[in-house]
Amino acid sequence: MPAPPTHQTANRPPAATPVAFARVIAAAYPLYDQNPANALKLAQITPVKLQQPEARITARQMEVLSGTAMQELDDEALGAFGRRLPWGSYGMLARASLSAPDLGVALKRWCRHHGLLADDIRLRLVSTGQDDNKVATITIEERSDLGRHGQSARAFCLVHVLRNIHGLACWYIDSRIPLQGARFPFAAPAHADAYALMFPGPLQFDAAQASIRFDARYLALPLRRDEKSLTQMLQRALPLTVLQYRRDRLLVQQVRQALAAYPEQAHRADGIAALLNISARTLHRQLKEEGASLQALKDEVRFERARDLLNRSDKPVKQVAAAAGFRNEKSFIRAFRQWSGVPPTEFRARHHT
Repeated sequence: MPAPPTHQTANRPPAATPVAFARVIAAAYPLYDQNPANALKLAQITPVKLQQPEARITARQMEVLSGTAMQELDDEALGAFGRRLPWGSYGMLARASLSAPDLGVALKRWCRHHGLLADDIRLRLVSTGQDDNKVATITIEERSDLGRHGQSARAFCLVHVLRNIHGLACWYIDSRIPLQGARFPFAAPAHADAYALMFPGPLQFDAAQASIRFDARYLALPLRRDEKSLTQMLQRALPLTVLQYRRDRLLVQQVRQALAAYPEQAHRADGIAALLNISARTLHRQLKEEGASLQALKDEVRFERARDLLNRSDKPVKQVAAAAGFRNEKSFIRAFRQWSGVPPTEFRARHHT
């Protein structure tokens, strides 16, 4: 059961998780004729705080509370479904998808296998759009009354499932997967600001179904985990959805796309960083982690644009140089010779014959 994310500080982590989520977990105990007192005590959540409408708890408190409750109740769904999900169920789902060749196959397996454990919801992964604009969407179809124990329990269940699958997807490929949006089929709660932390990106409430969306190119990335790393992760799996990944393995492709689509705005590092909603410093650091550099990517995009123009048009070399982002024809000819081994005129002649 995932805990909502929160940014950690060196000394004291802020309390950003709505206590309303803790109340849902505590309310699951009577369903099994048990008392949540021990779990609340371990999480250091007092009965008074539990009833405060606007109170917040830390991610660590949420981790302790939910982890203890799942084990004490032997139900990782905490009463949300018509049958228990015994302790270890989500670990089993993660293991069943570990051998998948890429993230898309892994997530489809996870969605299908989740339906074998609980038929209260049906998860689907679909891709729409074309080429670099394809969007992957994971939707939840409610097939039973998730609100039978209250609408707060229903909301928490949907949040729990989406956070779980998103966090696991990031872990599988060891990459941050930025969300392009999240939708929920209920009115915005009083603690709607917490949803912006859990699901960074455009939020929509009162939607038809719960869903998250992200760049479909992540689906083609290979899994980077093995059985040993899975075992280590499962020893403390809950922070998986708390910690925000810094690495983004699609960054190189996204930079290339920004350079090609917005050549004027992407001329400088801070311009590209702004297009990607990160800082220039983060941009350089993450590119270095991926073994790339901004200058090399600029050169690649320039070369591709120049080569395409030389092949597909009769524009003079001077105009091709300007379109490829060069200030003068001389520097373009020198750079093109380095890239291709021949000057632009010879390259064009070879490919037009």
